[in-house]
Amino acid sequence: MTSFAQHGPAWSQVATFGALDEQAWRRAAQWLEHHLPTTPRLQERIHCLTLPITAWLLHHLNAAPRRPLMVGLNAPQGAGKTTLTRSLVGLLEHLGHRAVSISIDDFYLRRDEQLALAARHSGNRFLEHRGYPGTHDVALGARVLEALQAGADVEVPRYDKSAFNGRGDRSDEVTVLRGRVDVVLLEGWMLGFQPRASVEDADLRAPNDALRQYAAWNERLDVMISLRMKDPRQVVRWRVEAEAATRAAGRPGLTEAEVEDYVRRFLPAYEAWSRSLDDGPWQGDRLLTMTLDADRLPVAP
Repeated sequence: MTSFAQHGPAWSQVATFGALDEQAWRRAAQWLEHHLPTTPRLQERIHCLTLPITAWLLHHLNAAPRRPLMVGLNAPQGAGKTTLTRSLVGLLEHLGHRAVSISIDDFYLRRDEQLALAARHSGNRFLEHRGYPGTHDVALGARVLEALQAGADVEVPRYDKSAFNGRGDRSDEVTVLRGRVDVVLLEGWMLGFQPRASVEDADLRAPNDALRQYAAWNERLDVMISLRMKDPRQVVRWRVEAEAATRAAGRPGLTEAEVEDYVRRFLPAYEAWSRSLDDGPWQGDRLLTMTLDADRLPVAP
C-alpha cells in the first residue's frame, strides 16, 4: 500500500477488517488514475478517500446475507457526492459487482407541490425552496428503494435543478433500472439525519417533524457513509463553486448572491442534525465516518 493510504485518517477503520490485498489495491488505484480527472492531490483522493470507502463496501458486500447491499452516503452540498458515487459505481463494476447510484435530490417535490408547501408555511425560510426535510416525495423514494431491494425493474425520477432559473422542477425524463444489482448507493446531504426532541428555531420545527417520515428510507439502508465538514462554512464556498460550474457550462443557474442566500439557509440544519447520524440505526462498523477539509479530502476529525 502507498504511504498515502496507511497514513490516511480512514485507514484505521478499514484495517480492522484484516489483511488487505495489496495487489488488488494497486490495480484498483490504477483504474481510478485512468478514470478520474487529473486534479491536485489526486493520489490522496484515490488512496485516502475512494479506495478506503471501496474496501469498506466490499467487506460489507461479502458479509451481506442478501443482495443488494443498500448503502447510504451522507455528505454536505458541494462535497463531491456525485463524483464520488460515480467513481465507486465504476470501480465496483470493474471489480465485477453491478452497482447503481441514485440521489435523494431526484425525489424533490414537483414545482407546484413545492410552491404549495411554501404557501402552507408562509414565511418559513427553510421551506420556501427545495432542500430541507419535508421538500421530498418520501413515499416515491421508498417505492423506488423497495423495487431495487426486490430486484424489480424501476423508473427513477430525475430532477432538473436548472428549471425555473435554478429553482428546479421534476423532469419528465426518468432513468430505467432493470434487474437485480449488487450495490445500491443512495446519496444526499441530509440522508440519515435524525429528528431532535426539540429545536429552538420556530422555522426548524416543521422540517424537524418531517424528518420522522424519512425513516421509510433509513430503515432500508444496511450501512451508512458519513462525510463531514471540518468547518460548516465550507459548504457555502463549495456550493458557490458548483453553481458557477453550472453557469459556465451554459445551463441556467442561480447567481452567486442567490446561491449564498440559498446555502446559508442550510447552516442551521447542519448545526441541528449533522451529528444525529451517530444516533441512527447504523452502529459499530455499519457507519463509516470521514471529516473533509476545504479541498474535500479526509483529515483527522
